[in-house]
Amino acid sequence: MKSNPTLLKSIDLEEIVTIAKRAGDAIMEIYARDISVKYKEDNSPLTEADLKSHEIIVKGLTSIGAINATDDTQPLSLPILSEEGKSIPYEERKNWEYYWCIDPIDGTKEFIKKNGEFTVNIALIHNDVPVLGVVYAPALGDMYKAKKGIGAFKNGQHLPLETNSTPEKSLKVVASKSHLSEETQEFIDALETESVEQVSKGSSLKLCMVAEGTADLYPRLAPTMEWDTAAADAIVRASGKMTYQYHPDSKTPTPEPLVYNKADLLNPWFVVKSVE
Repeated sequence: MKSNPTLLKSIDLEEIVTIAKRAGDAIMEIYARDISVKYKEDNSPLTEADLKSHEIIVKGLTSIGAINATDDTQPLSLPILSEEGKSIPYEERKNWEYYWCIDPIDGTKEFIKKNGEFTVNIALIHNDVPVLGVVYAPALGDMYKAKKGIGAFKNGQHLPLETNSTPEKSLKVVASKSHLSEETQEFIDALETESVEQVSKGSSLKLCMVAEGTADLYPRLAPTMEWDTAAADAIVRASGKMTYQYHPDSKTPTPEPLVYNKADLLNPWFVVKSVE
């Protein structure tokens, strides 16, 4: 792929929002019925809604993929990496400058439980960094969106919405509702502040809570995949926060942010927090 650092400017964020809403509408039609669940090889759940959302998002992104790469006559269709798509070898992926990273439903377990805490995630990655993200929670009616250079928003309001001016006295920490690991709980218990309020939330909404300021920290000392975090990570970064890698040996977040399009699509452990 030829280098095209200005391509991001030509992408209309609202077109991506529209695609996410379209996928969300289809998901909610299935959500209203009895949900049939299958299980993938890794024992993670898969529903009709995951596949329908994937189909709608891929069709939508492909339809707007005629973005001019070098001139007005040469359209560029960006590659798409999806949780529900076919596996793409790293030998092919490593040459991507831009690509879409999508999770048709993040929080499928929450979808099955019908607690509303699931999201549609669409991210644009440029040189291994998330530069555009849309996270839509159709059951909650919340739309998060962000684009590098423009900022991050929740339902039209610029993020962050809240700021904790006394983190040394109190912290609000959000953790996974369905995947809280022992290591994550130990990290939270070891925080050096006068008081810690711990809340649980499903899906990529946890990263979005840090972006909006309703949570100060989101530690994830447990496995996730790149498509689980990419869209919300774009929102985190555009809000002035960061998703830092966490190395177990050091027992602390590093200055290194998450990196995308790795040979292994498994994320390292990470902590989402304000930039220091």
